[in-house]
Amino acid sequence: MDPYKYRPSSAYDTPYWTTNSGLPVSNNTSALTVGSRGPILLEDYHLVEKLANFERERIPERVVHARGASAKGFFEVTHDVTHLTCADFLRSPGVQTPVIVRFSTVIHERGSPETLRDPRGFATKFYTREGNFDLVGNNFPVFFMRDAMQFPDVVHAFKPNPKTNIQEMWRILDYCSHLPESLNTFTFFFDDVGIPQDYRHMDGSSVNTYTLINKAGKVLYVKFHWRPTCGVKCLTEEEAIRIGGTNHSHATKDLVDSIAAGNFPEWKLYVQTMDPDHEDRYDFDPLDGTKTWPEDLLPLQPVGRMVLNKNIDNFFAENEQLAFNPAYVVPGIYYSNDKVLQGRIFAYGDTQRHRLGPNYMQIPVNAPKCAHHNNHHEGFMNIMHRDEEVNYFPSRFDSARPAERFPINSAIITGRRDRRVIEKENNFKEPGERYRSWAPDRQERFIRRWAEALSDPRVTYEIRSIWISYLSQADRSLGQKVASRVNVRPTM
Repeated sequence: MDPYKYRPSSAYDTPYWTTNSGLPVSNNTSALTVGSRGPILLEDYHLVEKLANFERERIPERVVHARGASAKGFFEVTHDVTHLTCADFLRSPGVQTPVIVRFSTVIHERGSPETLRDPRGFATKFYTREGNFDLVGNNFPVFFMRDAMQFPDVVHAFKPNPKTNIQEMWRILDYCSHLPESLNTFTFFFDDVGIPQDYRHMDGSSVNTYTLINKAGKVLYVKFHWRPTCGVKCLTEEEAIRIGGTNHSHATKDLVDSIAAGNFPEWKLYVQTMDPDHEDRYDFDPLDGTKTWPEDLLPLQPVGRMVLNKNIDNFFAENEQLAFNPAYVVPGIYYSNDKVLQGRIFAYGDTQRHRLGPNYMQIPVNAPKCAHHNNHHEGFMNIMHRDEEVNYFPSRFDSARPAERFPINSAIITGRRDRRVIEKENNFKEPGERYRSWAPDRQERFIRRWAEALSDPRVTYEIRSIWISYLSQADRSLGQKVASRVNVRPTM
């Protein structure tokens, strides 16, 4: 073995303490001082290094999804889907792929209780033979807006007031009153599923629309859905207050304890597909992330199962440094023109480069497990050992060549440059149908939560009236019931 060749090492490879450079440390409890009482000498480099590392132990927390927990396991194909996609990791039933999953709350900070009403992130990294596939979504199948331009604003509205650092409902309702399409997501946010019992008992969804491409080059729109085998369970406000008052990490603890006890969480993966040639048959835009696809017309098709059977080894290394990016797809899975997905392709990688550095994909939890080769050199946190002399392409001294082209959506796109909303908004049909599908007690809880939100003293009469109008357009009786509780006259 070449003793000078770099190899990653564990902190416990040596029986004694050392500095970062490997210098043995004979005293790890006392600073180097003048006499027994000091002052401390600046030449005590071990002290300086120890303090400097400690002071940099925290990295910038995620702007969204800061509070999260992760676990490892595998994905196994259970159904033949080769007629839908040429993705290698889906090539046949029985094929297994290692995964790591991170669950999270979307809005609240890193130390916040996991019992707060909030969408939950559901992000899965597949370490496939053809590179990483990051399926990054939420427990809600829809989101508040349909254009990436609006994402910073919707997050700012949900985040604490910049003056007081307090999250306030009037800010949320003020901003979203300008987005009638957000009502559909509010039917999840103010529903029981707004507070999942824990991470094991919640759905997952891609939210955005991707494309699948098979070996023949056939392109289909696709949405991905995770369904927990143990079912969906939620907390009431009273249960959330009781649990959150004693344990801010109840969902993380449940995930860790369940896996440690051998009660491995499991989800089934389904897809809904749509032929792009048929999208005009529907009264919604299939690339609109504020809409779900009706399962009676576009049924769920089973693909496989995911089992989480191993807890992470280190929270910082495999949770805080775990980075997802919906730009990471594999041959057979590609993007669509979904406006939010198109924005996320840039935004996720950019936030990780800011948070973790330009070489964040060299961090072991993020690095692909297959062979990879490129000329991305140097920069912050580059830990890859490289001894080649050629770091450019093309070169006759580098045997690496471009891979075979994999199929992507090659449909011809035409149109003038423009900034506008989609043509088929249809903002109120789906929220009304969802509300009417609930039992009366569930409807009552939804009405109560809306009434409480609209009763915020800083929610103006104008904003209340706008929301009553939206609720009434979704369902007349819903609008009337909420209006009667907040002293607003329905306009319909």
